[in-house]
Amino acid sequence: MRPISFRSACLCAVLLVPTCAWAHEYWLSLDRWQAPAGQEVALSALSGTGFRGERKPWSPERAVKFVARTGVLLDLRRAGESGEMTWARLAPVDDGGTMFGYQSTFVPIELPAGQFDAYLKDEGLDAPLATRRAAHAKGPGRERYRRCAKAWLAGDDPTRATRPLGLPLEIVPLTAPGADPKLQVMVLVEGRPLANALVKVWRSPLDTRGMAPDPETRDSTAVAARVRTDAQGRATLPVKARGEWLLSTVHMVPCTEQDQAEWESTWASLTFARIVQ
Repeated sequence: MRPISFRSACLCAVLLVPTCAWAHEYWLSLDRWQAPAGQEVALSALSGTGFRGERKPWSPERAVKFVARTGVLLDLRRAGESGEMTWARLAPVDDGGTMFGYQSTFVPIELPAGQFDAYLKDEGLDAPLATRRAAHAKGPGRERYRRCAKAWLAGDDPTRATRPLGLPLEIVPLTAPGADPKLQVMVLVEGRPLANALVKVWRSPLDTRGMAPDPETRDSTAVAARVRTDAQGRATLPVKARGEWLLSTVHMVPCTEQDQAEWESTWASLTFARIVQ
C-alpha cells in the first residue's frame, strides 16, 4: 500500500465481525497517536477482548459511513480495496488532529439463552434483560448488531474531537481526549443524550517512545473503569495514566423487523492515547 495524504482523501474502511458479539470489543487503531504534519500514520481496526484483538479486513459492502474530520469532513466510503488489513498509510497536512469515524451495517447473530442473558448483564443492558426475565424467556437471543467506532489522532484543534460525527450511537468527548487526567464524554443515540448508558474503559501501556504495543500480541487487560452516564448522557472517566485508551458502550432496543431479529444493538467505541501524565 502506498503512503497517502489527507488531501487525497484515499483511506480505507473495515468491518469487524466478531464470532461472538457479547464477548468482543471493536475499535479503530493507529500505529502512532501523535503525528506532525507530513509524518505517516497507519490506520487499522481490530476485534477482540481485553484490548487485545485481531486485525480485520475491510469490506465495502458493510460500510455505511466512514469519515475523517480534519479541517474539513472527508467522506471515505468509496476509497480502498476489499480485503486490506491496513486501512491506509497517511500523512496529515496540519497539526490540528483528526477524528475518524465508522458505521457498519447490521449483522444478525443468535446466542443460547444463558450466554445471551450473561452478555446483557455484563454490558449493563438492564431493560432488555428485565424484559426477558419478565417474559420468562428461555429461548436463544436473536439479535442484529452494528458497529460505530471512532479514533482520535491527537492535535491542537480540540473542536475536531468534540463535535459529533452523526453516528447512530456515539461517544463524544467534551474536551480533547488524552489532554487531562479525567475525560468527560457524552453518549448520544441518534443525536440525543443517552442516560444510564454503561461506558467501559480499558488501557494498554505505551513504550518509552510513546508507541502502543502490537494489539495482536500484547496481553489482555482487565476493564479499568465502568461508569454510567447521568440524566444528560454525560460521564466523567478516569484516564490519568499514560497509555492507549479504549472506551466502549452498547445500546439495545427491540428490533422493528421481528422476522429478522428480536433485538437490535449498536456498539460504539472511542480510542485515543494519553502521552504524558
